[in-house]
Amino acid sequence: MLYGANHVLAKGVMPKYLDPTTFIFFRVFGAVILFWLLLIFQKRKPIDPKDLWRFGAAGLFGVTINQLFFFHGLHLSSALNAGIIMALNPLMVFVLSALIYREKLSAKNYLGILIGAAGAIALTLSSGQSIGTSVRGDLFLLINALSYALYLVLSKPLLTKYSPIQVICYVFTIGFILLLLFPPTWHNLSQINLSIIPFNAWLKILYVIIGVTFLTYLLTIFGLKYVSPTVSATYIYTQPIMVMLFTFIFAAIGWSDNYLHIITLERILYMLLIFMGVYLVSFHKSKK
Repeated sequence: MLYGANHVLAKGVMPKYLDPTTFIFFRVFGAVILFWLLLIFQKRKPIDPKDLWRFGAAGLFGVTINQLFFFHGLHLSSALNAGIIMALNPLMVFVLSALIYREKLSAKNYLGILIGAAGAIALTLSSGQSIGTSVRGDLFLLINALSYALYLVLSKPLLTKYSPIQVICYVFTIGFILLLLFPPTWHNLSQINLSIIPFNAWLKILYVIIGVTFLTYLLTIFGLKYVSPTVSATYIYTQPIMVMLFTFIFAAIGWSDNYLHIITLERILYMLLIFMGVYLVSFHKSKK
């Protein structure tokens, strides 16, 4: 639910008050501070030099590339498309795991990958035909989903050796340092005028930092104590439904612009294709 609301609320802040890169700076910087405040009260395990490249890769793909392409993609495309494309993430995780860890794929798995990919490609190609969406925006969102999937696969061994909070804290710190090395970050920060940002926009920014970054990672950590990763991953499938729900609610109460025009039967059909592909890959595997 926190992620679903984010797709609509974050869209309202960009580009009127903050450009995507500056928004990412606020989000990652705020999360780094909160994670370090948490880590201070926990014991830290010394980092094995062999794991340094994994932490670096996790910071690059899980924070820097992931956030840059998500916010720039959301800026160019629609909240609904972002929610639908993110539903491909478990499918991408499965494919990358099969390639990296040499897992065998069944005929149903291959069929699911093809159906899911067809839905995503059709959705992307249709985006240039309506106001509020774009092919480039959806391509950015696809790269974001792939980057986050790569992060999940690469960081998996780290969670068996170090505490989840230590891993997240170090990953976000590395990601923030890499974000500072991205040249547009400094240029965009120098151009921003904080005085023009109204109070309600600051509330949305705080929500993205605390609710969508800090709390979601913590809730995922606690949730994984009681359910398997497979069960945890299935909740991402509800994102498009959550996005639709919050689009209606926030438009009705005036918290965001009205994006209802991009919810079409065609996009819903493409969403169902993606869901069918994810079902054939993830659910079939979990039943086995």
